[in-house]
Amino acid sequence: MRRWRLTAVLAAVLAAAGCGGAGGGGEDDARRLTLYSGRSEELVGPLYDRFERATGIQVEARYGDSGELAATIGEEGAGSPAEAFFAQDAGALGAVAAEGRLKPLPPELLRRVDARFRDPEGRWVGVSGRARVVAYDTRKLRAAELPDSIFAFTDPRWRGRIGLAPTNASFQAFVSAMRLSAGDERTRAWLEGIERNRPVLLENNIQTLEAIAREEIEVGFVNHYYLYELRAERPDLPVENHFTKAGDPGSLVNVSGIGLLEDSPEARRFAEFLLDVEGQRYFATDTEEYPLIPGVRPDQSLRPLADIQGPDVRLGQLGAKLPSTVELIREAGLTP
Repeated sequence: MRRWRLTAVLAAVLAAAGCGGAGGGGEDDARRLTLYSGRSEELVGPLYDRFERATGIQVEARYGDSGELAATIGEEGAGSPAEAFFAQDAGALGAVAAEGRLKPLPPELLRRVDARFRDPEGRWVGVSGRARVVAYDTRKLRAAELPDSIFAFTDPRWRGRIGLAPTNASFQAFVSAMRLSAGDERTRAWLEGIERNRPVLLENNIQTLEAIAREEIEVGFVNHYYLYELRAERPDLPVENHFTKAGDPGSLVNVSGIGLLEDSPEARRFAEFLLDVEGQRYFATDTEEYPLIPGVRPDQSLRPLADIQGPDVRLGQLGAKLPSTVELIREAGLTP
């Protein structure tokens, strides 16, 4: 679902006009950033509020699935109102970059993040890290009963027990990484095998975890941090995260990231804020993701990022795969 996060921009502009420029305010009150946000309002709305308070720049955010927003940017072309795209995953950013829509980022900003978490051509940069996991129902399963590879979930014994969100950008990026590491044929066979196991198809990661909690499914393919979001509301949530073995596509480490469609002062300031200490601490403490700049530590309850070894793929390659990955998922019958 897409919706606009309304701000007090119009009121500020009218107030500035009424004051005739006297007594403070003025141009700063009318500064704003038009942002397409693939991160949900529940997760990052408070962060945008902090940015507004720190800079005086009003954020007008359009929320939606990262893949859908990437497609919208492509459809809008040069007429898109978006100045910045804050995406849930590197694949959506790469797709927009491949269309020539993202401006080069300043080298000093790019250098804040390790090279593996940014575009090789400097068109987008990672903001927070997230690992793919298999969430599972602790009432019905023990960790030792879970396979050490995502490929094992095509076994018929998992029939009717799996949940996933095939239209979600993070799932699509995971499938793209599988294609890059294991090849198209094995990936197609995996998708078809999962479809034969009659999975419950959901809209997003949160719904997947909620379906586990309601005992509708026993395992779900999600990003790691959604467990902590729900556990903040339900400390007794009977769900845990399971990591597959090193090199397995099921342990992909992806990033949320920022790309600029316009090299405006407001857009650049927003990107800088996300990679400043305050922005990075927000991801470490409020969303349980992995901060990406040195000096900011993740929550101690998380498995160290250095201990998670996903497939040997470059995140910058995911974007080019996105359109054909979406089609491959559709052909396998994994559509809601």
